[in-house]
Amino acid sequence: MENSAADRIKAYISEHIREPITAADIARAAGYSQYHAARVFREAAGITPFEYIRRERLLAAAHTLRGGKLRVLDVALDYVFDSHEGFTRAFTRAFGIAPKRFAAVPRPDGWLIPYRVLTQKQTQTEKPDMNEKTAVIFTQIVERPARRLLLFRSKSADNYFDYCAETGCGESGNSAPWDWFVTVKEALGEPVGLWLPDNMRHKGTGIYAHGVEVPADWRGAVPEGFDTIDLPPCKMLVFQGEPYDDEHFEGAIGALWERIESFNPAVYGYEYAPEAAPRMQLSPQGWRGYIEMRPVKQAHS
Repeated sequence: MENSAADRIKAYISEHIREPITAADIARAAGYSQYHAARVFREAAGITPFEYIRRERLLAAAHTLRGGKLRVLDVALDYVFDSHEGFTRAFTRAFGIAPKRFAAVPRPDGWLIPYRVLTQKQTQTEKPDMNEKTAVIFTQIVERPARRLLLFRSKSADNYFDYCAETGCGESGNSAPWDWFVTVKEALGEPVGLWLPDNMRHKGTGIYAHGVEVPADWRGAVPEGFDTIDLPPCKMLVFQGEPYDDEHFEGAIGALWERIESFNPAVYGYEYAPEAAPRMQLSPQGWRGYIEMRPVKQAHS
């Protein structure tokens, strides 16, 4: 079953190799959540879905360049690279030769120049490519007071993309409910994406939601369709990844999620406490890195 999910992802990628592909597309092809689809694929293929997409696009681009009839820029755009320069860097790093020069070389017996990702792992002396993988996470534990969570629940969504599909896009470029959350002057922080634990979900609603925290004594007007949850004081374990290019945010976030899932809070003397608060994510912004928070409590000795 796991291998068939990976095969479905590969088939989808092959069919849509010249089109933008999102984490939501991959999840739908696999029939799993975004996190589980990425984990299953990596276990089967040895690389993340977005590393695989990048590899397959470069291989297909190399085949196309061998035909000698298209400009490098045309090939780059055909395979969803944003610029000639970006494509040239990626191609040269992968094959050890610039695409223009590769296209000009007479066709060899067996056209394929060895692709480095296929044959070797990144050495410790190489600088990590933040466009492909988040290499480091920073962690800290913060105290959160008793507070009230204002939120807009989904019907069935378990991820950001499905949530926005349900609620519609707002003027802020995020979900429609987000537009109201950013107007709440008493907010204790910026709006967040939420994965609600079972004890905070209503029957017939989804796991994922958007919301914002306000003081516990907040008594402002709540728009129709919105909801509130009173949250107790708790500790939150904050994960923050390295900065990344915004155009590659899905790959960076996916790589960080894998590292978060393998992180053991016992190194701090804590354990996860999902009943205390939702798992939260701040709006992904490349300049600061992806930020996610999970509730924790002291581990039993």
